[in-house]
Amino acid sequence: MRIAVYSTKPYDREFLANAASETNLELDYFEARLTPSTAALADGYDAVCAFVNDDLGAAVLLRLADAGVKLIALRSAGFNHVDLDAAARLGLPVVRVPAYSPQSVAEHTVALMLALDRKIHRAHSRVREGNFALDGLLGFDIGSRTVGIVGTGKIGVAVATILRGFGCRLIGYDVAENPEAVALGVEYVSLRELWEQADIISLHAPLTPDTHHLVDAFAVATMRDGVMLINTSRGALIDTAAAIEGLKTGKIGHLGLDVYEEESDLFFEDLSDTVIQDDMFSRLLTFPNVLITGHQAFFTVEALQAIANTTIENIVAFADGRASGNEL
Repeated sequence: MRIAVYSTKPYDREFLANAASETNLELDYFEARLTPSTAALADGYDAVCAFVNDDLGAAVLLRLADAGVKLIALRSAGFNHVDLDAAARLGLPVVRVPAYSPQSVAEHTVALMLALDRKIHRAHSRVREGNFALDGLLGFDIGSRTVGIVGTGKIGVAVATILRGFGCRLIGYDVAENPEAVALGVEYVSLRELWEQADIISLHAPLTPDTHHLVDAFAVATMRDGVMLINTSRGALIDTAAAIEGLKTGKIGHLGLDVYEEESDLFFEDLSDTVIQDDMFSRLLTFPNVLITGHQAFFTVEALQAIANTTIENIVAFADGRASGNEL
């Protein structure tokens, strides 16, 4: 079975090759993102393996189906970039990696909280310039604060487990209560109550039509003054314009992002020698209380191994005519 693997970096190739070493799969790697203009690269392949910023809209899926592609294998848990209705109409099965390493994302989430609180990024820059003054670096004890977790699935529970060790009061919101979260002491509240009560808000909800711009101007206005907002889930959970306004007024005191709603043209690429054309993203970079990482929360050895292994297992199961359990 021949697989066209899009949006690959050297680390993707290393882990996927290791995972597929004892199979009969033939993997060909493309650095290009999957878009309408690059879909032709998949001609003659049995399956396409795609990542979070690949375009799997109706037009691309139709092009792939016409080329004989029989399977879409995602190297991600999220699938908001896939037109599932179109895939179903075309008879294209879609498989994903539902839970590769909640711990990796949870640890990065808490790292952003700590870095913003104690201003590690600013302190590091100062010390490198010989400035050892502490003015402007005052933080607070996270353990004395209320943390609101939006989305209490595997990653949300992993975040709650870490923060319980700090002594935080934990409140949560989800469409359904998770007994694991309750056992950790998470108190479920309404979304508005979470906005109103939390000193720190961490987003771990999937991106759906209902959660698109979940954090909008109204939500920001409802939050506590100086709130810390962290997003390691999907960029479009936050209305960037609303977040910028919140930063300007001081309503948002700290903003930590590992995702961004228009990240597809930015993240995973070296743009250090180019002028970034995204004005909103450039504006975010001007705030001293904003810390952005380039969608790296998942980026651990354990997570990459799990992603590669599950991806290959999904494809092998399809080739063998059986279900993997990870179908969408």
